[in-house]
Amino acid sequence: MSAVLDGIRILDFGRYIAGPFCAALLGDLGAEVIRVERLGGGEDRSFIPVGAGPEGGGAMFLAMNRNKLGMTLDPAAPKGREIVRKLVATADVVVANLPPAVLRSLALDLDSLRAVKPDIILTTVTGFGAGGPLSHKHGFDGIGQAMSGAVYLSGTPEQPIALKVPWVDFGTACLSAFGTMAALLERGKSGRGQKVEGALLRTAMAFANAALIEQSLTQADRSAIRNRGFNSAPADVFRTNDGWIIATVIGQPMFRRWCRMVGEAGWLADPRFADDQARADHGEIVSARMGEWCAARSCAEALAELEKASIVAGQVYSPQQALDDEHIRAAHLLEEREYPGLDRTVPLAPTPIELSETPGTYRRPAPLLGEHTDEILASLGYDAAEIAALRADKVV
Repeated sequence: MSAVLDGIRILDFGRYIAGPFCAALLGDLGAEVIRVERLGGGEDRSFIPVGAGPEGGGAMFLAMNRNKLGMTLDPAAPKGREIVRKLVATADVVVANLPPAVLRSLALDLDSLRAVKPDIILTTVTGFGAGGPLSHKHGFDGIGQAMSGAVYLSGTPEQPIALKVPWVDFGTACLSAFGTMAALLERGKSGRGQKVEGALLRTAMAFANAALIEQSLTQADRSAIRNRGFNSAPADVFRTNDGWIIATVIGQPMFRRWCRMVGEAGWLADPRFADDQARADHGEIVSARMGEWCAARSCAEALAELEKASIVAGQVYSPQQALDDEHIRAAHLLEEREYPGLDRTVPLAPTPIELSETPGTYRRPAPLLGEHTDEILASLGYDAAEIAALRADKVV
């Protein structure tokens, strides 16, 4: 059975997460993805080192660049520009999470690309989105977390907390892949390409929208309360006698079961706990009671009783515990893959969405530095002598 994106060629000029993971998701669905990297390797290649050597990649690179061919190229050199034009002429999509000025300087803006391939799709990501006074600035994941209010609402009023997992970057990558698929669908109907533009702050604002709506309409003026929920209770992280669990109770039926489980059936008639918001407003009391209940039990014992009461809960894992979890392995949420230069396999997360008929597949590991340069240039018509000359001139 053919893959969804068989026959689609994508040029990936991305870096770090938002662009490269977008391209990786499209590669999972069958697209041929060519990662174009500067001669010495992009700044993201060795980030989070894991011992793969200078030609290999760090942990982020291994995850973001599976299912890609890799070539090195100086796109600013005259001969490099010629190679870019030849690549674009064969491509369907260009992914580049680069600032607009950089795109223009490398002739990767939409007008320049259309001059070579009229129906090209350009998928780009910026930090702040177009049209505002910050549009010219660079951005990272943490900026989106901070400016959306998410950091302010996390931790404590004295110490706001940003998540270590870059959810803004990954959310933007997924939305950019979604937008690219939509653009490919439209091109199939109309024959027209277009620009798909994601932005880190746009993603963060969309994900934080409910909190912003609440503030606008009710002036709740919420501040951080550690792990407690703002709109239901108990909804918190609780210490057991051998670790931590997270549990969330939403709705009257679940709260009724929780009250009976912890021996507080009288709370069902208490006006302080009449509904989700009332319980959240008195969440310190509710969390304290749940904390007492958890402290007398192990994680396994607490989770077993919570499951029996049909209350949503799970254990707080360390990264090693996540690696060792039986369900994560049985459900193939991580799959061991070999990588050149490593004496151990890499626990790689596969395509994070399942299609029953045309699933994403793993076909190749992230490329070594410049691993497929000669192969790609040969496909564009360059012979061995021309490739050697390009190398001598440090174009590739």
